[in-house]
Amino acid sequence: MAVLKLCRTKLRNNYNHLDRIFREKGIDWGIVTKLLCGEETFLKEVLDLGVKEVHDSRVSNLIAIKKMAPDVQTVYIKPAPKQSIPDIIRYADVSFETELDIIRLLSDEAVRQNRIHKIIIMIEMGDLREGVMGDDLVDFYAQIFKLPGISVIGLGANFNCLHGVMPTQDKLIQLSLYKQIIDAKFNIEIPWVSGGTSVTIPLLFNHQMPRGVNHFRIGEALFFGLNLFTGETFEGMHDDVFEFCAEIIELNQKPMIPIGTLAENPSGESFEIDESLYGKTSHRAILDVGLLDINPKYLIPKDKDLSVVGASSDMLVVELGENAQNYKVGDVLSFNLRYMGALSIMNSRYIAKEVVS
Repeated sequence: MAVLKLCRTKLRNNYNHLDRIFREKGIDWGIVTKLLCGEETFLKEVLDLGVKEVHDSRVSNLIAIKKMAPDVQTVYIKPAPKQSIPDIIRYADVSFETELDIIRLLSDEAVRQNRIHKIIIMIEMGDLREGVMGDDLVDFYAQIFKLPGISVIGLGANFNCLHGVMPTQDKLIQLSLYKQIIDAKFNIEIPWVSGGTSVTIPLLFNHQMPRGVNHFRIGEALFFGLNLFTGETFEGMHDDVFEFCAEIIELNQKPMIPIGTLAENPSGESFEIDESLYGKTSHRAILDVGLLDINPKYLIPKDKDLSVVGASSDMLVVELGENAQNYKVGDVLSFNLRYMGALSIMNSRYIAKEVVS
């Protein structure tokens, strides 16, 4: 069986590196665990780091986290669906909200459960996913700030999640100004401006982060050490916390181009013949993983002489060239992963998960 491995030592190194930076800057932060899809073995590794705050987008994952670490602050990081409101109040200490009617329902449920539910109001900053329009924010806040059972602890924004709009110093200054307007208008002090995600970390390193932004939610940078502006790995961090391993189940020397009349494959892909490859052969390996588990474009072979050809539902084809490493059936090939690849594999019940040191 193919296996996804999480390296405990590299995870802790990345966490300590980020935690040191945030503490030096006086910034609160939490870990986004939605990538882990509720896998308790991996969640335990995250919680063992000593985290105080965990963010997730699935209530079932927050339930698992609360059972493992009742004192950790849990954050539901999207607007609450109506049918999930009782569980969100019960298992999420905080949620990201954008809809007045939903916040009123959260208020009613919080009163029923005798709880105070904290919310972060998400503001639209250009990426056009979730968020209250800035012009509507004052009126929006006026209708919720006295609701029983509700405490607004922050204003927040997301970047680079849908249309690829990147954060800038100007956008984050604007987000900070929204807090100042609310504070002055209502004579209150909202604790957090939650404008920090993995994509904003380079602004922090480049001293372009406005002082008002004092809360970060970090997932991808923790698990992949990735600078999303440059595509490079942050200095002092690891890009291979995860390692994916799959077994060779067939290895043969085969023609380099398909033979016969071509049509679309089941994935809707069409192939063009490179006539220069007629008569040429190479070694091809089939691995025991497929599209059901991961899109091949998210796999990065550790052996740079290999290339991924493509995949069907349950098998992945890899080009070995001259097979200089003398791979054979039963050998295991290893890959690094991009974020969306790790997410797919985490969500596959056909892939084993394992912690290594």
